[in-house]
Amino acid sequence: MTTAIRQIHPVFVGEVSGVDLTLPLSRDEVAAIEAGMDRYAVLVFHDQKITDEQQMAFSQNFGKLEDARGGNITKPEDKRLQVGMNDVSNLGKDGRPLPRDSRERAFNLGNMLWHSDSSFRPIPAKYSLLSARVVNPVGGNTEFADMRAAYDALDAATKAEIEALVCEHSLMYSRGSLGMLDYSDEERAMFKPVRQRLVRTHPVTGRKSLYLSSHAGAIVGLPTAEARILLRDLNEHATRPAFVYVHRWRPWDLVMWDNRQMMHRVRRYDDTQPRDMRRTTVAGAVAATYLGGPDMAPQTPQAARSAPA
Repeated sequence: MTTAIRQIHPVFVGEVSGVDLTLPLSRDEVAAIEAGMDRYAVLVFHDQKITDEQQMAFSQNFGKLEDARGGNITKPEDKRLQVGMNDVSNLGKDGRPLPRDSRERAFNLGNMLWHSDSSFRPIPAKYSLLSARVVNPVGGNTEFADMRAAYDALDAATKAEIEALVCEHSLMYSRGSLGMLDYSDEERAMFKPVRQRLVRTHPVTGRKSLYLSSHAGAIVGLPTAEARILLRDLNEHATRPAFVYVHRWRPWDLVMWDNRQMMHRVRRYDDTQPRDMRRTTVAGAVAATYLGGPDMAPQTPQAARSAPA
């Protein structure tokens, strides 16, 4: 079979055919998929009946798997999936939907906010790969927003204003917006804010994009109210329908996306019914000029404008 990618949205998103993810991939197949990610930023694979082990093996063609610790409040002994798999389902360890009063369920509702996976980590994620094992019968679509197209559509004055700004990201910002304010000392330490550039440049294509997320709750050097208004305006701009693809899940779909160029969110669904979605996450790379980090962040917008990109 020959790997082929067909664009299925006016701006981005490719549908992949001619590849079986249950089998080891050739170098040419890996190269074709990575080139497709650089171009389309989201790839859709249908009818891929993979195991967790096969999903991890496929993901590792593109880099090391991210350490999942520190990305949720679920205790290790309560986790449903093995190390290397991220559980973005509505299921407990017993395989049943989490009860409505569950703290884990409340935390997981944050996935319904626009976000970029692991932007709350000092080194954010590269790719995410989500496999649909059980699809909820009502709702549960996933939406993707192209941050490259959103950046391109900004006016010149706004581009100049935000070019060197640095945001603070934390899971406490995103979950706090839903009213979840009670954290243990251990969780507060784990979710300590990290700094990320607001405008990023892709290391392969050189294309600029916005780096937005519900995890972003502050901008270095700006008063909180001003920062959040600016971030809200940018989020509203970036999630206009022209920039958004809606994926309607079928069982055994696998969707792969580049967190460096996308935001995404899941839509509301009937969570009295099971939804089994399993994600692997390819770790990002250390590249100060691209990713930034706690030591690169200027302390004021004025300093940011004079700092090297």
